[in-house]
Amino acid sequence: MPVSHAAAHAPTRTDVAVIGGGPVGLATALSMAQAGLRVSVLERAPASVWEEPRFDGREIALTHHSVRLLKEAGAWEHIPPAVICPLKEARIETGNFRHPLRFDTQGHGVDALGWLVSNHHIRRALFSAALDHPGITLLPQTEVATIRQGQDFAAVHHSGGQINAALVVAADGRFSPTRQRAGIGAIIHDFDRSILVCRMAHESPHHNVALQWFDEGQTIALLPVNGMASSLVLTLPHDDIRRLAAMPRAAFNAEVMQRVGNRLGAMRLVSTRHFYPLKGVYAHRFTARRMALVGDAAVGMHPITAHGFNLGLKGQETLVQAVRAAIAQGGDAGNAAALRRFERQHRLATAPLFAGTNGIATLYTHDGPPFRQLRQVGLQLADRFAPFKKAVTSLLMDRQAPAS
Repeated sequence: MPVSHAAAHAPTRTDVAVIGGGPVGLATALSMAQAGLRVSVLERAPASVWEEPRFDGREIALTHHSVRLLKEAGAWEHIPPAVICPLKEARIETGNFRHPLRFDTQGHGVDALGWLVSNHHIRRALFSAALDHPGITLLPQTEVATIRQGQDFAAVHHSGGQINAALVVAADGRFSPTRQRAGIGAIIHDFDRSILVCRMAHESPHHNVALQWFDEGQTIALLPVNGMASSLVLTLPHDDIRRLAAMPRAAFNAEVMQRVGNRLGAMRLVSTRHFYPLKGVYAHRFTARRMALVGDAAVGMHPITAHGFNLGLKGQETLVQAVRAAIAQGGDAGNAAALRRFERQHRLATAPLFAGTNGIATLYTHDGPPFRQLRQVGLQLADRFAPFKKAVTSLLMDRQAPAS
């Protein structure tokens, strides 16, 4: 396979060095390469993680805008249609209050709010597209040691040598070592919970409806996937999640059915189980000299509003647009004015969402009587207020037109 391993000799030169080869990092590399830039992607995991990424439990609710970006990147064609599940309706409930808040596509002229695709399928598709692009060099099993940010370029010292790049893009996760090396701090909101994710087969159809249910002591999401199955996203205290992750399958199935109130009939585990600590992250800055942060390195969202990966894709799109404008005016990929523009635009796009999402998560995960009553009243009022529902539906779908 045409994946390079840098030799330990004279520095190589590139326009953009992307650190982190996850979905947002690969999407950034593709967008930069399509803008005519040379890109190197440095990933510390072995090539097999790109070639055959394993199921990690995460189902990504892609907006219309995100699907358009994946199509433009040449990745969408690499995702098998059989693993793409259309989302027809989203439903929010609280406790035993049977008055759900519903969002659907009525009046919007489309068949789906969005599409659910497993994270590992998205990652494989982006890798396949990047592998085919002559402007991208993929460097697996490459550990970054230091980054020296100079006036004219950034020198990335790694386990295979050195790369001099006009721009370094940190796409290495919400606890980004690259962000830390640059001395950029972050707001870390610890929700003191973990989420468990897996797939459950069930006897009743889901009708392509996603359910978010805030119950006493737990938060449950059931996300439809193709076939008689759903992705379970269960939020509980850390010890409870660890217990469930280690539980024998039969006992696990029984407890899950009890927790979801037998909504979908008999359920059984049909995948591996995965769990993650629940922490939101917001970087103090999104840029430094010849450096930009994208994806979770910039903003790591609580999954409650399903903005995470979609916001990561929009962030890298904003960065590439700023870089292209700077190059058109005679600058390079690390142009300071372009980075300031990206910083300003991405902060405007993310700060309200981050604060609002954390506020919703706080309101909907506290179980005291005032919170329960507020949730019930809030859902009932929101469901009756058509302009609110229309605005939220538009946000969920995100059908914005391509930038000119």
